[in-house]
Amino acid sequence: MPSMSPIIQRLTEATRPYHAETDADLDDLFRDDVGSSHYVLFLMRVYGFEAPLESALAMTPHLDLLLDVRERARAGLLAQDLMKLGLRPSEVAELPLCLAIPQFRGTAEALGWMFVVERATLLHSVLRHHLATRLPHEMSKASAYLSSYAGLVGTRWREFGATVEQVAHHPAIAERIIQSACEAFRCYRRWVLQGPGASRLVG
Repeated sequence: MPSMSPIIQRLTEATRPYHAETDADLDDLFRDDVGSSHYVLFLMRVYGFEAPLESALAMTPHLDLLLDVRERARAGLLAQDLMKLGLRPSEVAELPLCLAIPQFRGTAEALGWMFVVERATLLHSVLRHHLATRLPHEMSKASAYLSSYAGLVGTRWREFGATVEQVAHHPAIAERIIQSACEAFRCYRRWVLQGPGASRLVG
């Protein structure tokens, strides 16, 4: 794992109780009988969370002055992968979205929520290589999302950590970032249990 700044270490420790449940969303992709349908459901769930989150981040005042939000946007890549796996553009447009993501009042809250999706990118390389051996046909044409940080994951993670460190210059602001990250993890878990494929996850 790339090196972590002090505030990222605090965020990691504070949100650790949520990590196992969050990462359990990947279990289907490591099952012995993993197939295209498991990968499609995974992409649909992630799209349903990341697309509205990206919209909320784009509307956060001054966030774009601290971090290039556009270069970290991956909803378009998710949509691209889903269409290459057989979904029509109209079907992608009609996918359910997580409506519980709030409009962020400031950069501290936004960065707390970003921590959830930026942390997920640390697992993408392992997941991509695993699926390349199990689903070579699908991954040969639909791996844009999992490849989005290929060769850059360490750099992007350090940039994110430096930005959070810059914003968390006061203990109260650091605490707001941590609370927002915890809220984001809880929201993501609720989404996984309610979104596409939820009945198979909980039933």
